[in-house]
Amino acid sequence: MKIVDAKVIVCCPGRNFVTLKLATEDGVYGLGDATLNGRELAVASYLTDHVVPLLIGRDARQIEDTWQYLYKGAYWRRGPVTMSAIAAVDTALWDIKAKSLNVPLYQLLGGASREAVLVYGHASGENIEKTVGAFGHYLELGYKAVRAQSGIPGLDNTYGVGRGTMFYEPAETERPPENQWSTEHYLNFVPQLFARLRKEFGSNVHILHDAHHRLTPIEAARLGKDLEPFRPFWLEDPTPAELQESFRVIRRHTTTPLAVGEVFNSIFDCQQLIQEQLIDFIRTTVVHAGGISHLKKIANLAEIYQVRTGSHGATDLSPLCMGAALHFDLSVHNFGIQEYMRHTPETDQVFPHAYTFQDGFMHPGEKPGIGVGIDEALAAKYPYQRAYLPVNRKLDGTMHSW
Repeated sequence: MKIVDAKVIVCCPGRNFVTLKLATEDGVYGLGDATLNGRELAVASYLTDHVVPLLIGRDARQIEDTWQYLYKGAYWRRGPVTMSAIAAVDTALWDIKAKSLNVPLYQLLGGASREAVLVYGHASGENIEKTVGAFGHYLELGYKAVRAQSGIPGLDNTYGVGRGTMFYEPAETERPPENQWSTEHYLNFVPQLFARLRKEFGSNVHILHDAHHRLTPIEAARLGKDLEPFRPFWLEDPTPAELQESFRVIRRHTTTPLAVGEVFNSIFDCQQLIQEQLIDFIRTTVVHAGGISHLKKIANLAEIYQVRTGSHGATDLSPLCMGAALHFDLSVHNFGIQEYMRHTPETDQVFPHAYTFQDGFMHPGEKPGIGVGIDEALAAKYPYQRAYLPVNRKLDGTMHSW
């Protein structure tokens, strides 16, 4: 089953997506997501100029060997561009293999470990009351878990607070917008948000929160301790994790569950965090962490140390990535929860899919392969538009880390 054709499709049905399509001599094709928010064309070029020429003539069934070939053969390993490109190839090959065997992908990953996948949505507003209203709307839709973010008094704009009711896209065209940040305002405000949500909705709903890497370890420890009475499902990305040992500080001061990993690209980015049990959920993604093959390795390591998965699922990951993630989630034993940010109707039309949502849970569907396609003619009507994620500055103008 040799690969005879490969092409990269870039489109923008409301936001940019990069898709790899591989075709075999048997007439079977597979799709993989290669989207890297704000740097999409870097991955598209990496695939078109460097990877695609190496794929023609290779056996599509040799998924692991191809992964190792692309990872070890390039000499320059890891990094978001390389790993997103490898992920696209890996995902497309899994799609081909499952289609050729006429089974949904999760059956090749060990079968289902659960009936459906618990997901969480995003509730946000410019103030507490509007966040409470958005949170209640998600509960009305059947969600059992909701991430809560709110505008912070004293700050004109805050990254992570969505615009609109259901669809959230932080990237903006042309130059990156600059958001304001004050750790002092934030640390004083978030416990108030949690207190209001628990008072309004009780203790049975899961509440999640994302700090977006903006705290130092001791600041994150303080926030985690302040939130303990409200029993958050997790505190996400409390501090930048390049220095993995920094999570030791947080762990010494709070029992609030910690989640991190959406910007990780390999098992080495989270090895210490997992082995020292410094986190409770690992949030690596299919597209940014080298595909399904590598994500399974990360999950296998995490299982030994009782760390659960909680894969990133923002709208900058295409429906292809969401479909692949749901197959992975359904199969992996130490699954925890899956982020689910709904795509726009335009995106769903370009990427028709078999996955479904009902009563707070999702299922990838029973179609052979991943169960997500692409309407290439429709995609061509949505050309690429340059866009960037915001940057953060403190109130005194200093650039601030994510």
